[in-house]
Amino acid sequence: MLTFAHLTAKEALTGALPGLGQGRCAVEGLPIILVVDDDPLIQSVVQKTLTDGGFEIVIVSSGESAIDFLEVRKVNYRAVVTDINLGRDKRDGWDVARRAREIDAEFPVVYMTGASADDWASKGVPNSILLTKPFAPFLSF
Repeated sequence: MLTFAHLTAKEALTGALPGLGQGRCAVEGLPIILVVDDDPLIQSVVQKTLTDGGFEIVIVSSGESAIDFLEVRKVNYRAVVTDINLGRDKRDGWDVARRAREIDAEFPVVYMTGASADDWASKGVPNSILLTKPFAPFLSF
């Protein structure tokens, strides 16, 4: 069974999930994706889609938490999937992606947005992907 974690910054920084870290995860060998979104419904859709696709994920609700997770480097994230507008947060998805690319110039970045697609060319990091909302998971029958 694949797992995901929805952590506070304190939990992640204090090692609340000992199976995560140094590129390892609770299900050995699965890539770990950092997901940043403040909407629980979107978190749920992304969690289901990515875990069904064979990824383990860590979900955070703020840009500040995401940047903390990236900087501490307790987990070797394989990519970041971030909403651009994170509510009243001081740091937005643009900031999260820029910090990820400062840490690793090749860090894969996927943006999600319902309103900021027009800004992607000027604010997005190069070689990133933009998904526009609303979106729905693939349904198979």
